[in-house]
Amino acid sequence: MHIPEWNPAWSETEWEQSLNARLDELTYDFIVEAPRSAEENCALDETLLYRVADGKRPAVFWMWDWAERAVILGSYQSVRSELDADVAARHDFTFARRISGGGAMVVEPQRTITYSLIVPESVVEGLSFRQSFAFLDMWVLRALRSLDIPAGYRPINDIISPTAKIGGAAQCRRRRTVLHHVTMASAMDGPLMWDLLRLEKPKFTDKSVASAVKKVSPLSDFTDLPQPVLRDRLAAAFAGIYRCNPTMITEDEEAEASTRVREKFSTQAWRHRVE
Repeated sequence: MHIPEWNPAWSETEWEQSLNARLDELTYDFIVEAPRSAEENCALDETLLYRVADGKRPAVFWMWDWAERAVILGSYQSVRSELDADVAARHDFTFARRISGGGAMVVEPQRTITYSLIVPESVVEGLSFRQSFAFLDMWVLRALRSLDIPAGYRPINDIISPTAKIGGAAQCRRRRTVLHHVTMASAMDGPLMWDLLRLEKPKFTDKSVASAVKKVSPLSDFTDLPQPVLRDRLAAAFAGIYRCNPTMITEDEEAEASTRVREKFSTQAWRHRVE
């Protein structure tokens, strides 16, 4: 796989290109996970964030996968404003709430690609919040373009094609550590997504962060590669660009994530923190 060099013209957000060396200098724990439930994935994301923050892991790249259909809400989104519960029940969708902000994402087994990049906050020092999003996703534009997918970046957090949005990023910062994660549609049922999410519908609370109303273009518009192959190719591209140490989730991390599911991510207080 030939990975093209970074081209600033691919992004509508600019930064000092000498800062790219900060990512090159890191060594990443490289984790490609088997499918998990929505709550397990969200809990593991938080667990890995604190592992890096506490010095128990170096920087981390991990590729999620999904064992169920779900809508993943941002930390501050209203359940009623974002999700049509009747449609979700009819089509066997659950929902979970992640720790980062941003908008709702529809995820499905073998139709969605999700990854997290967890790095020290010093890596993005001197960059604006807006710049940090494009900076931390520079690798995936190169990877997608190596697959002849014409990806670009649109502020503040969208990976785009020339015609529409491919995926979106969100961030959470804790203890001088940045958790940056991205969800991309490999394939999707557009009408179902619009039915599931209350886009362009009346909002129930002004406390929620509304999903942006943007046309979404899945990767299947540009490639015939199925999701498992695309997922593996993108992970391999990251490992080909940066120094990586292939590893696995430890038993201790599994136990910690399970505790987080039980005590936080599956609770009414967290799931409905903004009703």
